[in-house]
Amino acid sequence: MGIALARAFIGPTIYDRILAVNMFGTKTVLFIAVYGFLTERPEFMDIALIYALINFVGVIVVLKFVERYPPNSAHSDE
Repeated sequence: MGIALARAFIGPTIYDRILAVNMFGTKTVLFIAVYGFLTERPEFMDIALIYALINFVGVIVVLKFVERYPPNSAHSDE
């Protein structure tokens, strides 16, 4: 998780940062699901599914935004 956060903050391109945030969200979904399984609380699976859907839709929205309004080369990290 630490490596994903580091990549999200210092990634060389915007796409590296988006991928790192997506990976962080996916690992969070996994941790929520495993925690719900280990504590025998099935309602955590509902929370994990909702979080996964929000993560997926959020990444798609950000990618569409970046596609439509690409970062200005004067302000980008490249």
